[in-house]
Amino acid sequence: FKKQTRLILGGNQNIDPIKIADYLKQGGYAAFDKALFRSDPEWIIREISASGLRGRGGAGFPTGKKWALARRAGGGSKEKYIICNADEGDPGAYMDRSLLEGNPHSIIEGMLIASIAIGAKQGFIYVRSEYPLAIKHALVAIRQCRQIGLLGQNILDSGLDFDISIVRGAGAFVCGEETALIRSIEGYVGEPHQRPPYPIDRGLLGKPTCINNVETLANIALIIGRGAEEYSKIGVPGNTGTKIFSLVGKIANTGLVEVPLGMKISDVVYEIGGGSIGGSKIKAIQTGGPSGGCIPASMFDLSIDYDSLKDAGAIMGSGGMIVMDENTCMVDVAKYFMKFLKSESCGKCFTCRKGTQRMYEILDDITSGRGTLQQLDLLYQLAVAVKDTTMCGLGNTASNPVLSTLKYFKAEYLEHIVEKRCSAGVCKDLVGAPCQDACPLGTEAWRYIAHIQRGEFLQAYRVLRETNPFPSVCARVCNHPCEQRCRAGLSGAEPIAIRSLKRIVIDSIVPADIKVKPFTAKGKYEEKVAIIGAGPAGLTAAYYLSILGYPVDVIERENQPGGMLVAGIPAYRMPRDVLKKEIDALFDDRVNFRFNTALGRDVSIDTLFSDGYTAIFLSMGSHKSKKMGIPNENTLGVVSGMEFLKAFNLHEKILAHGDVAVIGGGNSAVDAARVAIRLPKVKSVTILYRRDRDQMPAYDEEIEAALEEGVKIETLVTPTLINASEGRLASIECVRNELGAFDTTGRKIPIPLNDTQWIVSIDTLIVAIGEDPDTSILSTMGIDIDKNKTVSINAKTCQTSRPGVFAGGDLATGPNTIVDAIAAGKRAASMIDRYARGLRLDQPENVRLPTVFVEPVAKESLEYEEKKRFTPVRIPVEERKNNFLEVEKSISTEEAIRESCRCLRCDLEFTQTKDLQLNCDCSVGGIK
Repeated sequence: FKKQTRLILGGNQNIDPIKIADYLKQGGYAAFDKALFRSDPEWIIREISASGLRGRGGAGFPTGKKWALARRAGGGSKEKYIICNADEGDPGAYMDRSLLEGNPHSIIEGMLIASIAIGAKQGFIYVRSEYPLAIKHALVAIRQCRQIGLLGQNILDSGLDFDISIVRGAGAFVCGEETALIRSIEGYVGEPHQRPPYPIDRGLLGKPTCINNVETLANIALIIGRGAEEYSKIGVPGNTGTKIFSLVGKIANTGLVEVPLGMKISDVVYEIGGGSIGGSKIKAIQTGGPSGGCIPASMFDLSIDYDSLKDAGAIMGSGGMIVMDENTCMVDVAKYFMKFLKSESCGKCFTCRKGTQRMYEILDDITSGRGTLQQLDLLYQLAVAVKDTTMCGLGNTASNPVLSTLKYFKAEYLEHIVEKRCSAGVCKDLVGAPCQDACPLGTEAWRYIAHIQRGEFLQAYRVLRETNPFPSVCARVCNHPCEQRCRAGLSGAEPIAIRSLKRIVIDSIVPADIKVKPFTAKGKYEEKVAIIGAGPAGLTAAYYLSILGYPVDVIERENQPGGMLVAGIPAYRMPRDVLKKEIDALFDDRVNFRFNTALGRDVSIDTLFSDGYTAIFLSMGSHKSKKMGIPNENTLGVVSGMEFLKAFNLHEKILAHGDVAVIGGGNSAVDAARVAIRLPKVKSVTILYRRDRDQMPAYDEEIEAALEEGVKIETLVTPTLINASEGRLASIECVRNELGAFDTTGRKIPIPLNDTQWIVSIDTLIVAIGEDPDTSILSTMGIDIDKNKTVSINAKTCQTSRPGVFAGGDLATGPNTIVDAIAAGKRAASMIDRYARGLRLDQPENVRLPTVFVEPVAKESLEYEEKKRFTPVRIPVEERKNNFLEVEKSISTEEAIRESCRCLRCDLEFTQTKDLQLNCDCSVGGIK
């Protein structure tokens, strides 16, 4: 609440809405008293105009100007009307309803002041019937006002006549538009009509009518009571006062927030809203209700005001704010709102009636995998046509969800159409089982879990090996994106421990003893392929190319295969004997390894082509550590994270002793710290990280293990200087940080604090703030390098700027996960095969849906049902000291079966239906 300015909502906690005395105690109706006995309608209008108040219903029309027009309207006619528009129909929005429920007298007081200003004698509160509590409280408040003479004839003996009636709407969204609202009050179907004439000139029953939103009227008493000058200090010029927003969606703190206009979106989302739920990255925010637009997280420094939002392709609307995270599909969002809008269109305008319907149909095609690029062009043309040719505000803004998502998230549309994928895991017809869709390799996790449930571990292993040549590796060091999408983890429950289930399957089977189908070569080709780098991407590509029948040479600068699997991941996470067995099981004499051979030193791309290689795959990984950019960084005793890990993991060379400090918060930093704490000559290890613990990018389980092993973590610390003594590291100078504003990634920016310098005496400094691929030599060989220092490739074909040269893994993406590297090698092998055979590379993608039916275990046969997730046990801390024994143990077979029984079997929605259709296919009496 500290970031909010609760002018309108602030007093509600002290008011019983059905007791007028409570409102009077809070100074209620004092502003009306002031306006009534000043007896100067022009003064009221001047105050409202000077305050800068703009209509809170969405359009932002200046309220003072509207009132001035209403006062002059009618040519002296005494019959005018005031309407309070409480027809709040936006899904998820409840600002107006809450105001009527919590403080109806503030709206009545605003209407009374408006009646003096424009000369109206009758007011109406138009509220939808779905709000029974708001209607009840408004009726009670009106009755109480009449009882004490604040409504009716000759109010307070002033000669003012004014009364208010409640009109219940039937819930049509279009009735929020003022001309449709008037038709509804008159008893007709709520359809808008052409303007002019505007309601100010000819509205309800043909009389001048001033329509204001609930929140607009709630501001009136504040302005008259405080004075326009004081009120205008809140907010920013042109957008004064506060605005109430309904903050909902994928955010920690949901509810109504009241903030000054001009506040940044980031402050509302991160400071007031508390950021995302569960650590997911926030992707966008939708403002303005169904007719609003979606604003990406990269634009969250945008000011919340009428003009800025309009320029960004959104609208203020009545104040709905829906926060969306990375698990939200923006195409599905546009489809959801378009479905609502097509249903709510009154149908009077042909372009609105049919345009919204056709846009919905196209969006439905796209989310179902039937969309085409031609439809995408048509979708844009329809959106523009509907926006430009419809009569009312609903039609004018109905295209905003489509236009804004096309503008900022077109890549997601192309992903759905071209790749037949929904990376958010939302669109059912493209996703299938979320665990399978989330896996870069497409592993059918649901399928091997179903076999585990049945005790069929060999079948489970075969399922794993169908898509993954490194199941033992992924069972230990995979970042398990499948678990992040697991539907069992929704609604506060815990996702299935998929990686742990994979591990028990692997531990039950010896890979070298299992001969599965993919080991048999499918053909034999003469075209040779060279692979540079024996990391996970390179080894995967070599394996699949050898299966296809290509002779493959793997060129590696180190003396053994594995790349980052052996160089960067310590043995306590990835045991060397397990890794060696898995690699040895993959290859035979069709693959030749050339160790201690480096690209640029021993071979080049030109020489490889000269030697007769048809294609080359570059997969050297990211082994070059980033620099901090502070003085004396090259001092003896300062080593990079990758230098430290590679020296020990590959050559058993120790580069740390005494008191050790590690700079960084990622997995490399934590790995370096956990390796150092195990070394015999190391006294202590401290990780220094510039943000707080919650924002460390390393895996939570690795951070917890490091703390268990005695690693200290100092957060909000930034090194500024390295001090040397006699040419060797002596200490580092640091400053304390505080967290400031949020950046585009949703993390707070660390800001150094003045006069907080302190010195840390250390013997070894390990700098692990990130890695880059070393692409300097490639630029001299005709390979384009992008601005991120990675190799520029076609993401679909893996081909570089040089024909016949392909790239993948960290070299193309920057530091990434093991499973993504394996997937890159797999795709590259497919593309190289097509290239060698002269086939077109950019083939249409197929939707990956479950196709194999595995009979579920009958529920009545289960002796137990566990709701709590099983987590693997770690060996005791005492047993980890001074050794590199594997820390994490496998769960038991019984625990695995119990855990597998928690699976919701999302595949059955697809496979069981097909199976039933096949089983029911029969002939009776000659009729099939």
